[in-house]
Amino acid sequence: MENNVILRLILMAAAVLFLSLPERARAEQAVFSSRSGVAIGGYDAVAFFEHGAAEHGRRSHAVMWKGVVWRFASASNQARFEANPRAYAPAFGGYCAYAMSMGLLHEGNPQLWAIVDGELYLLNNRRVYVLWQADTANLITVGRSHWPAVLQK
Repeated sequence: MENNVILRLILMAAAVLFLSLPERARAEQAVFSSRSGVAIGGYDAVAFFEHGAAEHGRRSHAVMWKGVVWRFASASNQARFEANPRAYAPAFGGYCAYAMSMGLLHEGNPQLWAIVDGELYLLNNRRVYVLWQADTANLITVGRSHWPAVLQK
């Protein structure tokens, strides 16, 4: 209970600080897709790499990074992320990698994912997951040509 109150206070303070930033600074930080301010739908970014699975994070293991809350299944996963968040954060801000190749923003689904050359990619639905797997390297290259400019559309 006490942890939830502390986390809520931290989130409220972060929101106030975020909203007090100039618009340009906010745009630079608003890179990661999030639901209610939580990245990857509350899934543990480290678990994809360390356990090869999509695991729900816990509120008791959370950290604020790049304007969103990241949750972890364990304290050790949280510590790994805090030591090097860029190693675990999903490519394209957690938006769908296939949609990114089309220059579009669609939410990534943490149940549909792949790790390619050490980067985590999320996809939106099973159909695009299959299409993305058929041409992964090319679609990543094209997606990079749209990222992060697509955030300004």
